[in-house]
Amino acid sequence: MSDNNFYITTPIYYPSGKPHMGHAYSSIIADVFARFKKLEEFEVMFLTGTDEHGLKIQREAEKNSKNPKEFCDEISVKFKNLTKTLNLSNNDFIRTTEKRHYKAVNDIWERLIKSNDIYLSKYTGWYSVSDEAYYDDDEIETINNIKCAKSSGSKVEWVEEESFFFKLSSWQKKLLNFYNENPKFILPNSRRNEVIEFVKRGLKDLSVSRTSFTWGIPVPKNSKHVIYVWLDALTNYLSALNFPDVKDNKYTKFWPASLHVIGKDILRFHAIYWPAFLMAANIPCPKRVYGHGWILSDEKKMSKSRGNILDPIEIINKYGVDQLRYYLIKEVSLGNDGNVSLDSLKNCINNDLANNFGNLCQRVFSFVSKNCNSEIPPCNKFYKEDELILNNLIKKIPYLQNSMNNQDINIYIKEVINFSFDGNKYFNDLQPWALKKNNLERMNSVIYTILNQIRSISILLSPIIPQSSNKILNILNINDKDRTIKKILDIKFLKSGSKIKKTDILFKKVEDDN
Repeated sequence: MSDNNFYITTPIYYPSGKPHMGHAYSSIIADVFARFKKLEEFEVMFLTGTDEHGLKIQREAEKNSKNPKEFCDEISVKFKNLTKTLNLSNNDFIRTTEKRHYKAVNDIWERLIKSNDIYLSKYTGWYSVSDEAYYDDDEIETINNIKCAKSSGSKVEWVEEESFFFKLSSWQKKLLNFYNENPKFILPNSRRNEVIEFVKRGLKDLSVSRTSFTWGIPVPKNSKHVIYVWLDALTNYLSALNFPDVKDNKYTKFWPASLHVIGKDILRFHAIYWPAFLMAANIPCPKRVYGHGWILSDEKKMSKSRGNILDPIEIINKYGVDQLRYYLIKEVSLGNDGNVSLDSLKNCINNDLANNFGNLCQRVFSFVSKNCNSEIPPCNKFYKEDELILNNLIKKIPYLQNSMNNQDINIYIKEVINFSFDGNKYFNDLQPWALKKNNLERMNSVIYTILNQIRSISILLSPIIPQSSNKILNILNINDKDRTIKKILDIKFLKSGSKIKKTDILFKKVEDDN
């Protein structure tokens, strides 16, 4: 994989019900990072999709009087449609029921057999159908006479069946060495510490097949067993690169993955099981796993069983997709849980987008239309105030890049929106409407400077609010190829005399529903 390729993935979503805000959040985070790497002129591969096997799916299908594949076909399309609704830039959407995926999973299984990391025995213990996860006795608690997993609250069942096992215990020391040699493999650091502490306590061999149901990928040469859904699902990150053809262009360009974006509840699978499977199969491990927090509703994790699911599509239909994207990235601290509130959403839209950035663009474009014949004015020189605002942004570009590349997304967005506050202050302080009367040259330099600032802010915000940013850049006639970090550094990029297009209100203020 060259230094100029970037492969990012969302978790593949379990289509046992319709998409909710948690799914939207993971996808939006990944999309922001994917779009930012394009600003840095990387070739980006961005994958999302659906994880369609397992007992949970089989039972949901039975409840709906459908066969599992038919049930998955209907639900998976809702997740695929969500990628369009959220305006994601993904290159691929994978389903674990596709032939290309079966091929990759079979190859991984055969590799693990050849490496002597899989053996046949009997599993006896607790299993959560909802989480598709095995739990030890110390991870179980009793709530209202029902055995549940402490971490998720999901009901667990006692399972006794013949099973193939993966020798996870033999990878404990190698995993700890891997974490030590790759200190940024797991982020944020709080998640890294959790994983290391868990691994240090000791790893038990992992059951990687089931015989009590049939909806899954059959174990090669033993169709009585189906492959454990997590060994199956995790392999999707390779399936999309045409693995097991390791000479395929996609595989050679994009593996190992640059970043897996996941929710914290599936950290163990991605940060322990996945690298162990890969090392055993002699496949390079991904470079980073980022475990973000949950989106909460009424201070609780959203789930179908709790009946507290917020529908992202309803919010988008009412407030707009860029508005939702901006709010989730700005107001939820990445890595921590975040409570979604419609009141805070409205305040965020009004304060940051309508009254700040939208207002700046509206005022400046309106001034240019009325006073400059809708043309970018000539700029013979930059004055002290112009250089100050322009250089303040330019100087922070490396810091912004570093923030994004270390997933410090909240730092990034706050810095960028502050440039907009600075822009409004600059415009108010320099009063180009007054300069028009007695200093036309100075007025022109002010307008040129603030238009350049709007261009730069729009490029920097384009990963987060792509529709609105592209609308502004289209008004300024900025070609797609010129919407990059490198072009921001050219403060004389705008062509004097170039017409700006007509605009309307970019962000409508949200009025109270009452």
